[in-house]
Amino acid sequence: MLLTIDVGNTHTVLGLFDGEDIVEHWRISTDARRTADELAVLLQGLMGMHPLLGDELGDGIEGIAICSTVPSVLHELREVTRRYYGDVPAVLVEPGVKTGVPILMDNPKEVGADRIINALAAVELYGGPCVVVDFGTATTFDAVSVRGEYVGGVIAPGIEISVDALGVRGAQLRKIELARPRSVIGKNTVEAMQSGILYGFAGQVDGVVSRMAAELADDPDDVTVIATGGLAPMVLGESAVIDEHEPWLTLIGLRLVYERNVSRT
Repeated sequence: MLLTIDVGNTHTVLGLFDGEDIVEHWRISTDARRTADELAVLLQGLMGMHPLLGDELGDGIEGIAICSTVPSVLHELREVTRRYYGDVPAVLVEPGVKTGVPILMDNPKEVGADRIINALAAVELYGGPCVVVDFGTATTFDAVSVRGEYVGGVIAPGIEISVDALGVRGAQLRKIELARPRSVIGKNTVEAMQSGILYGFAGQVDGVVSRMAAELADDPDDVTVIATGGLAPMVLGESAVIDEHEPWLTLIGLRLVYERNVSRT
């Protein structure tokens, strides 16, 4: 079994692969203060409940692949792999790791590991050209050429960031539940805010992706648009440009990177 770990700014998503199939997944909060020992206990608690794994930490785990946008968490996870999974091959996505994705950016080291991993998985699953829209702490748009090159992207404030900002900066506003309102025209303050978030972000996605597709291909209809991230389901039904929804895109990309970097005997 391959354990994949995608550390985001707000949440960490873990997945277990049996071959190419994801057989279990978990979502936990990202806490930069957690130590390696605390992370090991957390992993043991989650995986100890799975029937395909043993009771001891590491039982049934044959490989580990990790990417992180939080350097301090990556440091602690490196210690977890060394101390608790010493005999298990581990790939931590960082400079020097083979992804097979050429990065056509002014400074390739600026690009988050998760965005490159998403590009790899998108090309593998759907081919290029494509645009990956990841609904996380930030909403990111990543463009991949027909040759599988990462050519650039867009970063916008995420849905939850916008909700929090409205609640903090609006004197008569408060933090609201992210839910679909009864109608576009809100009948109360909460529904008005929900409408602004839902339809505002759907419109943002359609506008940004349409402009990116026009630059990415001679025929924008040739560009496949893939949505991922924990908040993607909220926007799926309202966006006119999203073609595919793959919630485990980053985990799939981690599996592919692991296979590229760990030789099989």
